[in-house]
Amino acid sequence: MPEPALSGSEFKKQLHQGIPKMGLFLNSHSPTVAEQLAHSGYDWLLVDTQHGPMDHEKLSAMLSGIANGGAKSLVRVGGYDDRPGIQQALDLGADGVLIPYINTAEEARQAISCTKYPTVGTRSVYFPQRSMNKAGLLGYAGNFNKEGIIALQVETASCIENIAEIAAVPGVDILFLGQNDLCMSMGLYNKYEFPHMYTSPELDAATKKLIEHARKNNVILGLFLFGTPRVGEFLDKGFSFFSVGNDLHHLLTQVGAYVNDIEKVSQEKGKPWKRRPTALF
Repeated sequence: MPEPALSGSEFKKQLHQGIPKMGLFLNSHSPTVAEQLAHSGYDWLLVDTQHGPMDHEKLSAMLSGIANGGAKSLVRVGGYDDRPGIQQALDLGADGVLIPYINTAEEARQAISCTKYPTVGTRSVYFPQRSMNKAGLLGYAGNFNKEGIIALQVETASCIENIAEIAAVPGVDILFLGQNDLCMSMGLYNKYEFPHMYTSPELDAATKKLIEHARKNNVILGLFLFGTPRVGEFLDKGFSFFSVGNDLHHLLTQVGAYVNDIEKVSQEKGKPWKRRPTALF
């Protein structure tokens, strides 16, 4: 028998307790892939409308597929001022949102306001919506402010500079570290040869500052990683909400493993086959 789905508040409670929750970003606009990955063992899946090609109709189908598989669902929206995107994602049934490119406490407050119902926030109420199908209008709207999973992305030098004020904004559940954009914003791609920016003293100092203020304000720590080699390191640092890549990266790396095997076998049989150029590093 499948395990009953956790409520949003229980999901967050476990994260606060240090129980890891592993997930994956979805950048393909495929409801089929979303549903299949929801049955793959990950705790949560995030539909990335910031960088993916999905429209609201595809988003609706993807969120339905994720719910069918029992994983928690999030949507990365356009930004703190993307009120329509936040509204659509939550009305279509997402369990939460990830709001990118936060630079100041005021932007964080605006982002949180868009996600919360009055009188805490300014989210618009409408019925019927998929989000309300199980608990009804009052059951959903009356409880979302505590059940919703609200994550803000830490990915700019300005965000790190203002992290003490950002972390203290009421309603922030997760501060989600985006190392790639943060390295870019801090100029580390120019300073270091890939991939040494990820282990640079500058990024380490920024990460320690994030950890300090997240802990001070009882905010969950999350981050995006490509693959699993550094998961243990960040578990030790107190992170509990992990993405280990995205669906397209999973696809390419698995295909790459098959391609490697075919190259090896063909060489051994004296009929060498060489792959075409690949998008992987």
